[in-house]
Amino acid sequence: MRLVYDWLRELVAVPGDPDGAAHEIGLRGFEVSGVEHGAHPVIDFEITANRPDCLNHVGLAREAAAIWGLPLQIPATGGLPASGFQDQAASGVQSESGHSLEIDLEAPDLCPRYCAQVFEVRVGSSPAWLRERLEAAGVRPVNTVVDVTNYVMLEMGQPMHAFDLERLALRRLVIRRAVAGERMRTLDNVERTLDTETLVIADAERAAAIGGVMGGHDSEISAQTTLIALESAYFHPASIRRTSKRLGLKTEASTRFERGGDINAPPAGIARAAALFERLGTGTPAGPLLDRYPVPRQPLRIRLRASRIARLLGQAIPPEDVPRYLEPLGFTVVPAGDPEPGWTVTVPTFRVDVLREVDLIEEVGRHYGFDRLPVRFPILAAAQAPPDPHIARDRLIRQALTAAGFSESMTFAFIERQAALPFCEAGIEPTAIANPLSEKFAVLRPSLLAGLTDSSAHNRRRGRRDIQLFEIGSRFTSAGEGRAAACAWTGAATGAHWSSEVRPVDFFDAKGAIELVCAAFGVRSLEFAASAWDYLVRGRSADVRCGGTLLGTVGQLSPRIAEARGLPAGEDIYVAEIDTDALARVAAGEDLRAESLPRFPSIVRDVSILVDEALPAASVRGTIRAAAPATLASIVEFDRYQGKGVPEGRVSLSLRLTFQDQTRTLTDEEAQNATERIVGALAAAHGAERR
Repeated sequence: MRLVYDWLRELVAVPGDPDGAAHEIGLRGFEVSGVEHGAHPVIDFEITANRPDCLNHVGLAREAAAIWGLPLQIPATGGLPASGFQDQAASGVQSESGHSLEIDLEAPDLCPRYCAQVFEVRVGSSPAWLRERLEAAGVRPVNTVVDVTNYVMLEMGQPMHAFDLERLALRRLVIRRAVAGERMRTLDNVERTLDTETLVIADAERAAAIGGVMGGHDSEISAQTTLIALESAYFHPASIRRTSKRLGLKTEASTRFERGGDINAPPAGIARAAALFERLGTGTPAGPLLDRYPVPRQPLRIRLRASRIARLLGQAIPPEDVPRYLEPLGFTVVPAGDPEPGWTVTVPTFRVDVLREVDLIEEVGRHYGFDRLPVRFPILAAAQAPPDPHIARDRLIRQALTAAGFSESMTFAFIERQAALPFCEAGIEPTAIANPLSEKFAVLRPSLLAGLTDSSAHNRRRGRRDIQLFEIGSRFTSAGEGRAAACAWTGAATGAHWSSEVRPVDFFDAKGAIELVCAAFGVRSLEFAASAWDYLVRGRSADVRCGGTLLGTVGQLSPRIAEARGLPAGEDIYVAEIDTDALARVAAGEDLRAESLPRFPSIVRDVSILVDEALPAASVRGTIRAAAPATLASIVEFDRYQGKGVPEGRVSLSLRLTFQDQTRTLTDEEAQNATERIVGALAAAHGAERR
């Protein structure tokens, strides 16, 4: 917002120079982009989206009046009434001079208030003072009529539009939704296609303007115009925002309307324009003000408590200062002492950002001075709530995977639909975003693997061959939102070194990463079974379970998916994903015990057996555990062999069994008997043969 300093001083007698004014206003929450010195000094403010009331000179002058305690000079409206016919039954009115205008408000949901008035005008060049002010504010002068509407917008924040009345069919204005596929040429001479969500201001035959965005080419003001219909309205902010985005059309008017205007400003805007027409000698009213306002809004009233101000700001504010800060900003403040000392505050309709008591306290704090508030924290009356459990879980997973050589990736939870589909459950569509920024962010991710695959491809395209990435975050499945940890690994399993050959990553490396994460939570008894997910390669993938609880999956990503996401053909990428909520349920938790180191020696027995090649190792371990005595301390598979001497369809599996007792030394006979019992159980359960 370019604030012309001379214009500001016309509204409030601000002391000092532009730099001083910029500094003081900036301290109240308005970022200063720069100060331009010259014949007409300008202060450029960055106005946040929640303060549309300050996208004009009167709004910032109101802030200045509160800062310096000076009176605000409201711009003259020539003594004209602030409103005309309130939602009259006869929507058209004819003046004594015979100039009629008819208004049909067919879309009150998109345009809650619409005002218009007919003026006889003489179109010409605006005087120098008006042109210079517009140029200083960054607006190009056009002619007296257009310049007055722009002047009112910059001064009061109320955008307006003037139609050439003679070019409106039947001198009628219809505020309606556009017909699907309807086309119109706007003032920038571009023909645009509209849809049913677009609000248009039409005449009896065609659309004459896109409501709140831009006027139409066919009804623009020209040098020959003698009669105008001056429009001043309030439009629904969301409607203007969607229309502006859909059409790719950003204007000064749409910028103000889409942030929320003042529903009581339309008649005041026309009154101010009429006063300027009279001052310039360029126009006079040729009919009454028509005001279509079907459902008048009542101003919001909020209870403001003195104790709450002290609580939130950390310091009590003198009661006499609260009205002094709020009333110059347009609030009406009435003392109220029941049930506790405070005030009843009526919020002006131009303050669309003030909805709650805390918003009023922010206003008090701004003008009291945040720099004057104490820097100490207030005394806590209750213990701080414990942190969310997932924070500690995420930290533990992050430590485990970082120690294993992985780097953390952070990707968006919004992804494109095609990237999400391979990771969805059969027959389940990914959750769509109602208003996506683009097709790249159309759905919520059902898996973290979609983003990790894209991150891996991004690194691979930039010359990085060995990639180890992990991510922790939310995913969205048919069961709802949940937390997960995922990793992706491609390239070498170990770094290049002269002492050994580089080995490419395989399934067991990815499986080891999962086991490492689970071990960090005290979960060691994992079961791996063939996975049926289509995004993983069969025979190189597994579901991970613990005691019947599904924890996640691990395996090679389907080459079809990898290549579709930009990874080179022929390069395997292994992925894994763990449900951290499920992992927390089976974790050891905080119920951990410390045990002393074993005092008695262990006995080791190596056993080699022939079993079916399709038999899962987990089944073998389960049978051993069931048959072994309590002294079995560990089972380790140290060799797997197929080839000469091993029958077709069979595999030689070598296991190392460690026996140990915590209270005494075991005998060889006890270890041997336990081994024989285990071998017998394997033969009975799986047809195992001892080699």
